[in-house]
Amino acid sequence: MKHFRRELWFDVPSRRAFINITPEINECLEESGIQNGLLLCNAMHITASVFINDDESGLHHDYEVWLEKLAPHEPVSGYRHNVGEDNADAHMKRQIMGREVVVAITEGCLDLGTWERIFYGEFDGRRRKRVLIKIIGE
Repeated sequence: MKHFRRELWFDVPSRRAFINITPEINECLEESGIQNGLLLCNAMHITASVFINDDESGLHHDYEVWLEKLAPHEPVSGYRHNVGEDNADAHMKRQIMGREVVVAITEGCLDLGTWERIFYGEFDGRRRKRVLIKIIGE
């Protein structure tokens, strides 16, 4: 069995963003040479996420509104975690959106649905963070 590991790094200048990382993951898959197996993609930071959904701007806007209703950023004094910080909401948003995705690989391609794309979700940007890509298979 073969394996491949790569880290993708992000430095998002804003507090929040959704970034389609499917092209970078496809590059990793091609470089790995693996034709059949599994791909793990996970955020390596507790205020960031990796998830699968549609790459449509209206949906991304709806996510922003929905997540802010569920875990509003302000008032920051409303969170116990925010003693000296202001990112408690980012931890909660990450919990909602998830840490990682696992995608099957068949004949050298990601087994994604028609509109599915892999996203990096940033909920407390303005510093460098990473995503792990791990591919195993034959």
